[in-house]
Parts: sequence; structure tokens; C-alpha cells
Amino acid sequence: MNCKKNQKEITIGVDTGKFQLDIHIRPLDIYFTVDNNEKGIKEALKKIKPHKPTRIVIEATGRLEHTFIMACSEAKLPFAVANPAHVKKFAGAIGRKAKTDKLDAQLIAHYGEAIKPSLSTLKPENMQLMSDLLSRRRQLMTMQTMEKNRLQIMPKEITSIIKPILTAIKNQIEKVDIKLSNLSSG
Repeated sequence: MNCKKNQKEITIGVDTGKFQLDIHIRPLDIYFTVDNNEKGIKEALKKIKPHKPTRIVIEATGRLEHTFIMACSEAKLPFAVANPAHVKKFAGAIGRKAKTDKLDAQLIAHYGEAIKPSLSTLKPENMQLMSDLLSRRRQLMTMQTMEKNRLQIMPKEITSIIKPILTAIKNQIEKVDIKLSNLSSG
């Protein structure tokens, strides 16, 4: 009887990349990709919701998963942030060697179905803080790109003025990443 109950459970694996999300719905064997931005995430949730997933499992990447996590939390979808080391050990245990985004999404879904990692939660006050931190991170990344572009076109005499700014921006991005990581794991 338990087998029938488990067969009805829908587990979704999400492999997070800088520019795209690879998503596998298990056991339905549905696979699709979306852009890793607000529009793409909205599209993903629209495709995911009708399946009423038991859990959506996404690997912790340090930051690339945060916008998706926030969207799941806002949509009241059950999500679990998985430790990449645990997923890798699971892959070794089942003899998975191949590595593509599609196979990674499939593996994460399989891991979620077999291991059933605890669901994560994002408290409402943390959601706003995470949103603010993500905004700040985007701003810092834009500033970093602008300064790097200036570094390439300015005379060498000016680069000594630009490099300390780049270092400061890099340090701020790292601080934001640490705060984001603490929010998603805490």
C-alpha cells in the first residue's frame, strides 16, 4: 500500500545554472528548461503547480538558487535545499557518472524521491531581507561590470584608481553572498 502512495508523490529536481534552470518532474519523466530570471521562474512555477509536488529539490549553489527559492516560498510550494555533497554521494551510491544539466536535474529529483530531504522554509521577514539582498547583489554586479569595462578602456595611470574600487565591490558581493547563504540554510 505504501508503494501506491509513493507512486503518487511528485518530486521535482532543479539543477541551477547561472542562466538557466533545468527541471525534472519525477516519476512523470517530464523535463524542461527555463531562464534563471524572474520571467523564467514564473514560467517554471506555472508548469510545476498543476502537478502538486510533494517536494521541489534544488541544490544549494551559494546564490544562484535564491530567486527560485523565494518564488517557491511565495507560491507556497514545498521546497528543500539540498547539500551538493549529499547529492554527489547519492550519485556515487547509485553509480551515476554522466554529467549534463538534464541528467543532474533527473538525479536531484531521484535524490529527493529516495532521500526525502527535510522541507526548507523561508520566514516572511527573511523573504523581504533576501529580496533586498538580491537587489543589492544585482546592483553590485552592475557596478562591477561598469568598473571592469572602465579598467579596459582607461589609460594605465587611471587603473590604480579603479582597482581598489573593484576590490571593494568584490568584498561587498562576498558579504551579500554570505548573508544570502545564511538565510537559505538557516
